[in-house]
Amino acid sequence: MYQYHCLNPIAEVGLDLFTDDYQKTEEFNDAQAVLVRSAAMHDLELPEGLEAIARAGAGVNNIPLEKCADQGIVVFNTPGANANGVKELVFAGMLLASRDIVGGIDWVLENKDNENVKKDAEKAKKAFAGNELAGKKLGVIGLGAIGVRVANAATHLGMEVYGYDPFISVNAAWSLSRNVKHINSVEEIYSACDFITIHVPLLDDTKKMLNKEAFAQMKDGVVILNFARDLLVDEEAILTAIEEGKVKKYVTDFPNTTTAGKKGCIVTPHLGASTQESEDNCAVMAVKEIKDYLENGNIRNSVNYPNCNMGACTQAGRIAILHKNKKGIIGKFSNILGDGDINITDMTNKSRGDYAYSLLDLESNVTEEIVGQLAALDGVLKVRVIK
Repeated sequence: MYQYHCLNPIAEVGLDLFTDDYQKTEEFNDAQAVLVRSAAMHDLELPEGLEAIARAGAGVNNIPLEKCADQGIVVFNTPGANANGVKELVFAGMLLASRDIVGGIDWVLENKDNENVKKDAEKAKKAFAGNELAGKKLGVIGLGAIGVRVANAATHLGMEVYGYDPFISVNAAWSLSRNVKHINSVEEIYSACDFITIHVPLLDDTKKMLNKEAFAQMKDGVVILNFARDLLVDEEAILTAIEEGKVKKYVTDFPNTTTAGKKGCIVTPHLGASTQESEDNCAVMAVKEIKDYLENGNIRNSVNYPNCNMGACTQAGRIAILHKNKKGIIGKFSNILGDGDINITDMTNKSRGDYAYSLLDLESNVTEEIVGQLAALDGVLKVRVIK
């Protein structure tokens, strides 16, 4: 019996995928698996029996990834599960920035008791006039699950779309419309585009990548959209760019004291994935990832260990070893199993930075003694008996 704990409310459509072999526990310390959305985990003491954490969403800033890796805890996320919800909000942001829809709505509310509101509206509407998206140039920085959807959809709105991603995956490349201009220089997006939307992960080399130097290369009146991570944009610099007329609007889904209520800033309260469909999709993916890992040892969409898939085990036994990426350690696994008269029928070893994962199918079951010998090896973080 596996026990799981939810640190945040998780959509029932996902939890319903757990079979009778799983039981929900209200005690964090009793869980083999944890599902989380936004709850902060950095200050939590991670229980010894915890095997997996699944983030029902893409960002994992709230999870101590290295600490988990050192304890042999695999952390998953759900990339792409909320992509459509974010994509749709990006286009809402473009429309809000292009046409003063909010200003028009506010005018109507202010004049709701005016008997001549219908007539006066015809005079007032010119104050809220804007521009259409069709014919404008859109630059998409980052062509992952969300960026590709934004780029493709924009072509159907008549926009001229430029896409930039030096690390685009094969799947994303196949999904990208032939009408999107895939360029090799982000500077070309800066100089050419009327709208720029960013969809890259927050890394050391992407932090504040949209900064004073980047804004200086852009067209006057450019619209910047940020529905990825707040720290991708130097927000002090963008306020200056707005004052100078370089940036027309900054649309962001990350409210803070720097941008909230400021001139030229359209700020929403982190609504990107706040749709029922996104929450359902994230929950379903998270639960499937946990089940496949606990039941089969397979890793898909991990952010601190390498992905590894050997399907369902058809042999007598299967063990998973989470360990440091050290030379010669695989041979030590083989020696211990061989000395115990256990034959390896299949094996996969994958590494990711300092950490590695080995999944071994065996002709016979391992004993507790052999598990202990494997766990005692220098560099081994955890040994799991899958079958």
